Amino acid sequence: MTRPSPAPESARLAAALRELKERTGLSFVALEARTAYSKSSWDRYLNGRTLPPRQAVQALCRLAGEPEGRCLALWEIAEAASSGRAAEATRAPAEPEPEPELVPSLEKGTVTDVPVPSGARTHAVTLLAILCVVLVGALAAALFLWPPGDGSSRSSVSPSAVAPLCEGAACEGKSPMAMHCGARPDTLATYRTATGASLELRHSRMCGTSWARMWDTRIGDRLDMRADGPARSVRIADATDAKEYIYTYMTETRPGTTVRACFRPVAGGTEECFSGRVAKR
Repeated sequence: MTRPSPAPESARLAAALRELKERTGLSFVALEARTAYSKSSWDRYLNGRTLPPRQAVQALCRLAGEPEGRCLALWEIAEAASSGRAAEATRAPAEPEPEPELVPSLEKGTVTDVPVPSGARTHAVTLLAILCVVLVGALAAALFLWPPGDGSSRSSVSPSAVAPLCEGAACEGKSPMAMHCGARPDTLATYRTATGASLELRHSRMCGTSWARMWDTRIGDRLDMRADGPARSVRIADATDAKEYIYTYMTETRPGTTVRACFRPVAGGTEECFSGRVAKR
């Protein structure tokens, strides 16, 4: 028997989750081992047959090193559609035929009762329902098209979908998120430290810049990044930083440039360095 196709909202969420799974390189068996969900559950989630729990989406984002914002937005849209809340929000409530209302009419200083036709109220309710449908549809489209970006020091912040605000040398020493350079960056290299911290070197073709980021860190850990320009450094300042993505400011990098980053753990020990090269166009 042919299975029914998943709803568009669930299909969009499933496609985003499949992309994250491919990025992790993990099989369904490995996902079962590293999360609280079975391999058969993951198979259903990623094929759109079952809406995953919110916690499953968060777990896959963590494994893929992806900020949660975009996938959770897709999950909320799919959950609202599957539960019927979206339809209820846009459906005009059924009302009994109202009795004519009486409103005051001011004329020559006197007050008289004037009946309001019931058709006027019905027309107003219909217009309100149409407006709600349009707004919900626009919000769903905006959330789905919002591009995933580079993680920030606070994962609730996402890069804007607008064009970058700087390019090349003009971006030097600036935030990739604030300058809208964090949308769909290239990953030049990844590295796992002896202390368990995860590191990445990122590059924006649109801005012509590179930066580094780290997560799963400890308070006091430091990451230094250098290409052809000055070094860019960032340090884990508090417990909130240690739970989030923290990234350096940008440096201009041209095709073929080698970018190098070094991790300095707060507990001491050997400095760990790795590097990546910007692809030649």
